[in-house]
Amino acid sequence: MVSRDYLQLFEMPSALIEPALKMCRRFNTCLDYDFYDVPAFAEFLHSHGEDIGTVGGKPDKGAPSTLDLSAFDNPEGAILVIDASQPPFVLRFDKVPDFLEWHGKAEKQPTTVCISGVGSSALGSAALAWDISRAIHDNVIAIVPGYGVADCILQALGGWFGFGFYNAFNTKSNVQELLAMTVPETAWIGRNLSASAPGSKKAPTGAPIFQTGSGSSDVLHALLQEIALKRLIGHSKGALAIANAIRSLHPDERNGLQVVTLGCPIAAEFDTVTYRQFLGLFDALGQLNSWNNLPDTWLPSGHSTNMCLPLSMDVERLSQPTGRG
Repeated sequence: MVSRDYLQLFEMPSALIEPALKMCRRFNTCLDYDFYDVPAFAEFLHSHGEDIGTVGGKPDKGAPSTLDLSAFDNPEGAILVIDASQPPFVLRFDKVPDFLEWHGKAEKQPTTVCISGVGSSALGSAALAWDISRAIHDNVIAIVPGYGVADCILQALGGWFGFGFYNAFNTKSNVQELLAMTVPETAWIGRNLSASAPGSKKAPTGAPIFQTGSGSSDVLHALLQEIALKRLIGHSKGALAIANAIRSLHPDERNGLQVVTLGCPIAAEFDTVTYRQFLGLFDALGQLNSWNNLPDTWLPSGHSTNMCLPLSMDVERLSQPTGRG
């Protein structure tokens, strides 16, 4: 184990770092209002006596039931289970072992996982999973990526507009490894979920590093090895996380998987995986990051899945198990 005494000289106090990450997370949440069905999801919950809490803390006594999606102030990731057909509509797990324990005892064990892109907040992830749950009439797992310093650096450098480039050269993983070796306390921020996954990797300093390129792909990779999953649905850079997660699986663990990508086609690398890929004719962001991977279906749409906006991708229709778009 590398001595951490001298490394502490390079650490910035978390009291300075976390507020900056929270501001970035707030910005990402605002993006998700545009790119996902957040308004419809929030209205649905409100009509069923639920409100969404996005700033953490406990609700006041006598207040309506509040779902803690603390998307605004929590840089840590989570696993959500969304069931659009019956309460509880949203379950939240902050550690992978906690989710696996619940899954082993659950009467309805979800077999579909989705990963959002763009802002990748808890709110946007939940809204995407809600659309899919309505389509398949079953509960859905949503992986909410943690938001750490490595993410913030890449976003500041334009990574949001060029996530295909950063994915291709594994830049986020390299930045996370550099942080883990030089400022291990800082490297922990936003990584508690992925670090809790079975088989997660750590640097000699004890700080977490990525196994498959990003926190969300690490969590998905671990879930695929632990439970039986059938369908993986990714929007935007969430599709790239799926590609990374399944690439390093044992071939037997990929057999029969169904992958659906929305707004970012990926390479169809494996014959034992079924790919259904959709891209909008007016989706400049998705086309920029597809790296010449062509979709199965071109849609008259843009990048957003928010059905309140024109030229949106209809996630509910595209997620139908037998639908072809």
